[in-house]
Amino acid sequence: MYGQKLGIGLSTEFDLTFEEQIRLVSESGFDAFFTPWNYGFETAKYRELADETGMIYQSIHAPHDNTSHIWHGNPEQQGKVVKTLEDCLRDCAENGIEIMVCHVFDGFDREYIPNDTGLENFARVIETAEALGVKIAFENTEGLEYLDAVMSAFSHSGSVGFCLDTGHEMCYNYSENLLKRYGGKLIATHLNDNLGIKDYGGALTWHDDLHLLPYDGIRDWNRTAADLDTCGFQGVMTFEVKRLSKPGRHENDIYCEMSIENYIAEAFKRACRFAARRRLRYKK
Repeated sequence: MYGQKLGIGLSTEFDLTFEEQIRLVSESGFDAFFTPWNYGFETAKYRELADETGMIYQSIHAPHDNTSHIWHGNPEQQGKVVKTLEDCLRDCAENGIEIMVCHVFDGFDREYIPNDTGLENFARVIETAEALGVKIAFENTEGLEYLDAVMSAFSHSGSVGFCLDTGHEMCYNYSENLLKRYGGKLIATHLNDNLGIKDYGGALTWHDDLHLLPYDGIRDWNRTAADLDTCGFQGVMTFEVKRLSKPGRHENDIYCEMSIENYIAEAFKRACRFAARRRLRYKK
């Protein structure tokens, strides 16, 4: 897309190896990709393939299953999460990947609130990022109060930024416009659509986090484009979409009727459609 870089997240849902996915998304028109990460992940191989195909390895998504332990776990659990995030940062630095996307909290238990212990643990992670020259893009998920605590405490750091997940904003953050809070720190996006919160009473659930292609849900993409323009965001516009439906849901089923090649082609068409709404024109 002229003047704008477009990226997509690689996924085990795509039924192709990551090597095959990188080549496919490159051939389909995307400029960039991000990957998940865990111990043993072959980051260097994908970095090499990114260079070979002329793609941008935009970011790595850190593991997040036990992120709540950094706040409320026992010392051993806290230390394990901190170490995992620091090791992920080191892998980013060693392979020239500028951004690590990080959840600050996972789960729907509201028995507890953010605390100094969690902030001290994140301070260690951020100090490591600063030393390595890697930026952390803290993503909006459930538990917005935890994101607020981290961004308030560490927004002064040049290694701290924000990753906007548009779907999470709708199904976990009650459609609050988070770019009004954190737009000045925006360094990454996970663009996707959904149907908002299904429960009439507003109960949050993982099953609403559909990660539909843009324009298959109810998001106002014109507003999103305008908000990104207002923020002056000039980074890669990265999409995080899913082929598989959540348990008991069927909204994504139609994607599995497509070949993976057709699905990625459709994702690129939607990405271009959204990019065309933006008014910014970047210098080459």
